[in-house]
Amino acid sequence: MKARFFLGLLALPSIACATTFGVTVTNIPDAVGTIRIAVCAESEFLKPDCKYHAVVQASAGQVNTTFPDVQPGVYAVQVFQDRNGNQKLDQNFFGMPKEPLGFSRNPSMHFGPPSFADAALSLGAQNNAISLALRTK
Repeated sequence: MKARFFLGLLALPSIACATTFGVTVTNIPDAVGTIRIAVCAESEFLKPDCKYHAVVQASAGQVNTTFPDVQPGVYAVQVFQDRNGNQKLDQNFFGMPKEPLGFSRNPSMHFGPPSFADAALSLGAQNNAISLALRTK
Protein backbone atom coordinates (compact mmCIF):
# COMPACT_ATOMS: atom_id res chain seq x y z
CA MET A 1 0.00 0.00 0.00
CA LYS A 2 2.79 2.44 0.94
CA ALA A 3 4.69 1.53 -2.22
CA ARG A 4 1.70 2.49 -4.39
CA PHE A 5 1.39 5.82 -2.59
CA PHE A 6 5.03 6.72 -3.20
CA LEU A 7 4.88 5.53 -6.81
CA GLY A 8 1.80 7.69 -7.26
CA LEU A 9 3.69 10.71 -5.97
CA LEU A 10 6.44 10.09 -8.52
CA ALA A 11 3.86 10.12 -11.30
CA LEU A 12 2.61 13.59 -10.36
CA PRO A 13 4.02 16.44 -12.44
CA SER A 14 6.62 18.43 -10.61
CA ILE A 15 5.40 21.65 -9.07
CA ALA A 16 7.12 24.65 -10.63
CA CYS A 17 8.92 26.93 -8.23
CA ALA A 18 8.18 30.64 -8.40
CA THR A 19 10.92 33.01 -9.47
CA THR A 20 11.90 36.61 -8.86
CA PHE A 21 11.64 38.76 -11.98
CA GLY A 22 13.38 42.13 -12.25
CA VAL A 23 12.33 44.78 -14.77
CA THR A 24 14.37 47.86 -15.66
CA VAL A 25 12.60 50.51 -17.74
CA THR A 26 14.93 52.90 -19.59
CA ASN A 27 14.53 55.95 -21.83
CA ILE A 28 12.09 57.65 -19.45
CA PRO A 29 11.94 61.26 -20.71
CA ASP A 30 11.12 62.93 -17.37
CA ALA A 31 9.85 62.45 -13.82
CA VAL A 32 6.20 63.22 -14.61
CA GLY A 33 3.60 60.75 -13.28
CA THR A 34 4.17 57.05 -12.77
CA ILE A 35 5.53 54.08 -14.69
CA ARG A 36 2.95 51.28 -14.92
CA ILE A 37 4.53 47.86 -15.50
CA ALA A 38 2.59 44.66 -16.21
CA VAL A 39 3.88 41.11 -16.71
CA CYS A 40 1.17 39.39 -18.74
CA ALA A 41 0.28 35.91 -19.89
CA GLU A 42 -0.98 35.69 -23.46
CA SER A 43 -4.65 35.86 -22.40
CA GLU A 44 -3.96 39.12 -20.51
CA PHE A 45 -1.71 40.82 -23.09
CA LEU A 46 -2.76 44.37 -24.10
CA LYS A 47 -5.50 44.34 -21.48
CA PRO A 48 -5.56 46.67 -18.47
CA ASP A 49 -5.32 44.00 -15.76
CA CYS A 50 -2.49 41.50 -15.67
CA LYS A 51 -1.82 39.17 -12.74
CA TYR A 52 1.61 40.70 -12.08
CA HIS A 53 1.75 44.50 -12.12
CA ALA A 54 3.50 47.40 -10.41
CA VAL A 55 3.33 51.18 -10.32
CA VAL A 56 6.59 53.07 -9.78
CA GLN A 57 7.15 56.81 -9.46
CA ALA A 58 8.61 58.08 -12.75
CA SER A 59 12.23 59.17 -12.74
CA ALA A 60 14.08 60.68 -15.69
CA GLY A 61 16.32 58.02 -17.19
CA GLN A 62 15.32 54.69 -15.68
CA VAL A 63 13.40 52.89 -12.93
CA ASN A 64 13.69 49.36 -11.56
CA THR A 65 11.18 47.07 -9.94
CA THR A 66 11.07 43.45 -8.86
CA PHE A 67 8.20 40.99 -9.06
CA PRO A 68 8.53 38.25 -6.43
CA ASP A 69 6.86 34.86 -6.81
CA VAL A 70 6.25 34.84 -10.57
CA GLN A 71 5.36 31.36 -11.78
CA PRO A 72 7.60 30.06 -14.59
CA GLY A 73 5.98 30.42 -17.99
CA VAL A 74 5.74 32.57 -21.08
CA TYR A 75 4.97 36.25 -20.51
CA ALA A 76 5.19 39.63 -22.21
CA VAL A 77 5.95 42.83 -20.31
CA GLN A 78 4.01 45.98 -21.20
CA VAL A 79 4.92 49.37 -19.75
CA PHE A 80 3.73 52.95 -20.11
CA GLN A 81 4.34 56.29 -18.45
CA ASP A 82 1.04 57.46 -16.96
CA ARG A 83 1.79 61.15 -17.21
CA ASN A 84 -1.65 62.39 -16.08
CA GLY A 85 -2.48 59.77 -13.42
CA ASN A 86 -5.62 58.41 -15.09
CA GLN A 87 -4.30 54.80 -14.93
CA LYS A 88 -4.69 54.21 -18.68
CA LEU A 89 -2.64 54.70 -21.82
CA ASP A 90 -3.92 57.86 -23.50
CA GLN A 91 -4.40 57.71 -27.27
CA ASN A 92 -5.17 60.25 -29.95
CA PHE A 93 -8.10 60.19 -32.36
CA PHE A 94 -6.31 57.62 -34.57
CA GLY A 95 -5.47 55.30 -31.65
CA MET A 96 -1.81 56.30 -31.53
CA PRO A 97 -0.36 56.46 -27.99
CA LYS A 98 0.10 59.92 -26.51
CA GLU A 99 2.21 58.64 -23.59
CA PRO A 100 5.57 56.81 -23.71
CA LEU A 101 5.23 53.02 -23.82
CA GLY A 102 7.31 49.90 -24.31
CA PHE A 103 7.26 46.12 -24.46
CA SER A 104 9.64 43.30 -23.60
CA ARG A 105 12.11 42.44 -26.36
CA ASN A 106 11.63 46.04 -27.66
CA PRO A 107 9.65 44.95 -30.77
CA SER A 108 8.95 47.35 -33.62
CA MET A 109 5.56 49.03 -33.58
CA HIS A 110 4.67 50.30 -37.04
CA PHE A 111 0.88 50.12 -37.31
CA GLY A 112 -0.20 49.22 -33.79
CA PRO A 113 1.04 47.26 -30.81
CA PRO A 114 3.21 44.18 -31.23
CA SER A 115 1.80 40.67 -31.13
CA PHE A 116 2.25 38.61 -28.00
CA ALA A 117 4.77 36.44 -29.87
CA ASP A 118 6.90 39.49 -30.70
CA ALA A 119 7.11 40.53 -27.03
CA ALA A 120 7.05 37.10 -25.36
CA LEU A 121 9.81 35.77 -23.15
CA SER A 122 10.16 32.58 -21.19
CA LEU A 123 10.75 32.71 -17.44
CA GLY A 124 12.29 29.70 -15.78
CA ALA A 125 12.76 28.81 -12.14
CA GLN A 126 15.92 30.91 -11.82
CA ASN A 127 15.96 34.60 -11.02
CA ASN A 128 15.35 36.56 -14.22
CA ALA A 129 15.73 40.19 -15.25
CA ILE A 130 15.10 42.23 -18.37
CA SER A 131 15.54 45.80 -19.53
CA LEU A 132 13.22 47.55 -21.95
CA ALA A 133 13.12 51.05 -23.38
CA LEU A 134 10.11 53.35 -23.52
CA ARG A 135 9.26 54.75 -26.92
CA THR A 136 8.33 58.39 -26.88
CA LYS A 137 7.08 58.71 -30.47
